Amino acid sequence: MTNIRIGIIGGAGYTGGELLRIVLQHPGIETVFVHSKSNGGQPVASVHRDLSGGTDLRFSADYQTDVDVWFLCVGHGEAQQLLKSIELPAALRIIDLSQDFRLAAQAQPGDRQFVYGLPELNRTAIQSARNIANPGCFATAIQLSLLPLAAAGILQTVHVTGITGATGAGQSLQASQHFAWRANNISAYKTLCHQHLGEINQSLGQLLGQQPAPVHFIPWRGDFTRGIFSSACTFFEGSLEEAQHLFEDFYRDHPFTHLSREPIDLKQVVNTNKCLLFLEIQDNQLVIHAAIDNLLKGASGQAVQNMNLMFGLEETSGLRLKATYF
Repeated sequence: MTNIRIGIIGGAGYTGGELLRIVLQHPGIETVFVHSKSNGGQPVASVHRDLSGGTDLRFSADYQTDVDVWFLCVGHGEAQQLLKSIELPAALRIIDLSQDFRLAAQAQPGDRQFVYGLPELNRTAIQSARNIANPGCFATAIQLSLLPLAAAGILQTVHVTGITGATGAGQSLQASQHFAWRANNISAYKTLCHQHLGEINQSLGQLLGQQPAPVHFIPWRGDFTRGIFSSACTFFEGSLEEAQHLFEDFYRDHPFTHLSREPIDLKQVVNTNKCLLFLEIQDNQLVIHAAIDNLLKGASGQAVQNMNLMFGLEETSGLRLKATYF
């Protein structure tokens, strides 16, 4: 099989770097160029120093369109502007990791139609898509916690708390990213108004066929580098065993989302494309705990998973990654 020729736009950031680490060992990919506005001409390994000795690629200041797919690892708003400013071949596929095209109202810029790229929800549509809007990291964890309940038509009002590592805020320096502030510290932010709520509600509504019950979400900043751990609570009129069967049946054919019968922790998923779920019930309140790596299942790993589906590759290709458990 001919390798899929890819280009990475915005390759110097966290998601661009994580994408590189995957594609450089993916058996079906040829990385043609890695674009960076600020690092043109510099070795990729001068920014992503763990790649020293692993690649001779240099950052490009120019865009190349003679490839099969672009991965857009740019900031929110930049992907939309880029598509407006450059005339691209119709055959060029796009996987966008920003939030620009996730919501239905923004999903068709010009002649391109973007499919929301959560494989556990839209696998069939992704397989025939030419443009993918990759989900947000918190959105991925929370949706995977709630999709089985929505599909069964029994999802009620949800209260969620979730904590994310420092890489979730991107590479740009800001006050909340300084080591002296972040270390040994936890804080809430964007309480009940996080930007990922829109895509969460959209997906739940897709399964329910109507506007979902409210999802009340309080995100936290954690004093660790990477990963997301969320706990969602909702009414459930049934036993723990019934809930477990519901989740196991829903995710039976999805290789990266697994229900654990034992309590989960973040280290089980860091450096993997997995989502682990664990259920508890108390007084008809079902609690769904979820753990993902925000840079992999929450971003670059899921982007490669989507690419595999788009091009008819094995869904897990290049993504059999080992957790950094110790």
